[in-house]
Amino acid sequence: MAVIRPFRAYRPKKGLENQIAALPYDVYNREEACAAVKDHPLSFLNIDRAETQFDSSVDTYADEVYQKAHDMLWDQIREGTFVQEDKPVYYIYELTMDGRVQTGIVACASVDDYQHQVIKKHENTRADKELDRIRHVTACEAQTGPIFLAYRANDIVRAVIAETKQQPALYDFTAEDGIVHRVWCICDDAKIQTVQQAFEGISQIYIADGHHRCASAVKVGLAKREEHPDYTGEEEFNYFLSVLFADEELMIMDYNRVVKDLNGLSAAQFVEAVSNVYTIVSKGAACQKPAHKGQVSMLLEDTWYLLEVKPEYQSTDPVEGLDVAVLQNHVFAPILDIQDPKTDHRIDFVGGIRGIEELERRVKTDSKAAFAMYPTSIHELFQVADANMLMPPKSTWFEPKLRSGLFLHAIHE
Repeated sequence: MAVIRPFRAYRPKKGLENQIAALPYDVYNREEACAAVKDHPLSFLNIDRAETQFDSSVDTYADEVYQKAHDMLWDQIREGTFVQEDKPVYYIYELTMDGRVQTGIVACASVDDYQHQVIKKHENTRADKELDRIRHVTACEAQTGPIFLAYRANDIVRAVIAETKQQPALYDFTAEDGIVHRVWCICDDAKIQTVQQAFEGISQIYIADGHHRCASAVKVGLAKREEHPDYTGEEEFNYFLSVLFADEELMIMDYNRVVKDLNGLSAAQFVEAVSNVYTIVSKGAACQKPAHKGQVSMLLEDTWYLLEVKPEYQSTDPVEGLDVAVLQNHVFAPILDIQDPKTDHRIDFVGGIRGIEELERRVKTDSKAAFAMYPTSIHELFQVADANMLMPPKSTWFEPKLRSGLFLHAIHE
């Protein structure tokens, strides 16, 4: 049973939502973040990446950077840039990209559910990346970036969402990247209770995106429990900001690969080695994108090859059967000697949002070969998580990205 509860969010004052809402902190490097906040003083990226308020002589992870994030956030709350809900509520958050709509419930998920694997993960996290967000949440006394969670569709939740969306939206704006964002409030007590009880009947929730933010929020909550040994479990630090989407709402894009060299092989030798693992379905100057699981498109020199994995390399194992795992285990590791894709600088990853054109550009400029993948499905993600296993790195790319700054969850007492 999942504990998904309403909360008293801080949210942008009506009319400021488009100025405040920002892409997640981790899609930018420091230089890009500084450029993004220029002439955008209310962008939440100023708070999420407070090093943008200092010159380059100040370290990104300096104590004063996190203190600055705290000061900016609570100054804006005092000034009325953000307002707080009168009572605990849920929100509906709808995102539309290229005409495709996905709708989630904004709520707080439980630290205990994460600890007890009701909320399941499919990726490992890195301690250094966790530490940054631990320090940010601790300093700000608030969670500012929602964790992207998924669940198997539920008729009761679906009905409440559909009914609520018949009402006027609280927010309705189009961001600079063309993504349309709309928000409604589930304020009715009966509907709030209905949603809460519906999630109590759901036994598994899955982290789709935001593993580091989630792990950081949990560790902050556990640290606060140690500071308050008489905690009751009702304190806000026992919960973390989330947006939950039904599986039927989600689209995972391809997460593609480029390699910098062929490990001493000629192009012809590499094609011959790859053809031991994959059947070459077709080849030509234009990309024929993978049409189903098991297919991969490879660009080598000026030629695209559509490949299909041979039966002997297929697997029913939740991880070993993933297309990205087959490519890694039977091509990258044995043929190219790329043993650890997390650390090997000879491999790079290109999100599907960048398109085939980006793969072609990379092969012309800094890479020897590119691989366009068929997207991992949400149900493959569920299978891996249910088996308590982990996906290879860079297996899933979710679009559109949830905005930071639309919903804030204060955790101070």
